[in-house]
Amino acid sequence: MFFRLAEQHRRFVQDLVMNLQALATVLEGRGYLASCYTCGDQMNSASFMVSLGENHLIRFLVSDYGITWTEMRDDRELMKLEGAEAISQLQELAHLVKYQIKPSDYRPQVVQAL
Repeated sequence: MFFRLAEQHRRFVQDLVMNLQALATVLEGRGYLASCYTCGDQMNSASFMVSLGENHLIRFLVSDYGITWTEMRDDRELMKLEGAEAISQLQELAHLVKYQIKPSDYRPQVVQAL
């Protein structure tokens, strides 16, 4: 059972990495500064970054160790999410592509800590 779960996780991470690469390519084509770096040919980790405007940066990291979304403005961390919440926020970013929102029009939903 655990070998099967480990293999499913590896495939999930590989799928996520491929989607991040595609998202970076499309965002670049739409005028965003975006990149997606992977380590080796295994596709088992990636660092995705996109600039949404003046001093506004999104960093999404995925590996076998976890998934994180970090949003920063003026070198200050606005929001950090992990796991499923990070992937949900990535979906919001994908709406930029789907609905062709310009970088200057994007206003992210900021989750404030209590």
